Amino acid sequence: METKEYIESGVLELYVYGLLNETENEEVALMAKNNAEIDAEIIAIEKAIVALSSSFSPFHSVANYEKIKEKLELKHSKVIELEPTSNWSQYIGWAAAVLLLVGIGYQYNQMEMSTNQVANANVEKVKLEKDLKNLELKNKASETSLAVVRDVKNIVVALGGQSVAPESSAKVYWNKDTKVVYIDAAGLPEPPEGMVYQVWALKLNPLTPTSIGLLDNFDSNDQKLFAVNNTDQAEAFGITLEPAGGSLTPTMEKLYTLGKV
Repeated sequence: METKEYIESGVLELYVYGLLNETENEEVALMAKNNAEIDAEIIAIEKAIVALSSSFSPFHSVANYEKIKEKLELKHSKVIELEPTSNWSQYIGWAAAVLLLVGIGYQYNQMEMSTNQVANANVEKVKLEKDLKNLELKNKASETSLAVVRDVKNIVVALGGQSVAPESSAKVYWNKDTKVVYIDAAGLPEPPEGMVYQVWALKLNPLTPTSIGLLDNFDSNDQKLFAVNNTDQAEAFGITLEPAGGSLTPTMEKLYTLGKV
């Protein structure tokens, strides 16, 4: 310990007051013998005490001093030297905490990115499966349409536009052997909301209409080829526009197309 630190530690005051143990007294005495500055400080402390006691305190005998010391329960105790603390450990602790937080944040971001990637992959997978399913349905519809058109057993009945919609047209593919009927409605406009096209098989003498089906989900049918109910006898076919759900009899004012077999 440096001389200045030793003087400022308070050991010399305790030495003068007689509050050090025997070993500590010997250490101070040896320091004073070898260090003139310490010796001078001890003398200065003693003079200050004498001067202070002479000015402000009444005279007390040695016996009284011992009694006072006993009342105050003054005991000899060892002086603990305090080493100046360093803040390096604190700085290291803060740095470690910051690094830990950064590491946790990085790991969290990585986990969040991985979670998002998995979620996006699942969404993309569902989308691809849906697209594949739609493509399969379209391919199947295309194959069906092609098979209907190429079937030489089918009778093709052309339906021409009527006064309510002269530009309309349709085709009926009818297999008399199997009685299966397909309607090609590509020439019909999209029906208004709440309305549906209804197909009728007609006998002409007397005029007897029989409903053989509705062209439901018109807008979602890309091929516009519809399978309707089978029929074994028909002399003509007509298509009318009816309220959703269809009608028991055709609304002639809404007859869009008509054609004889």
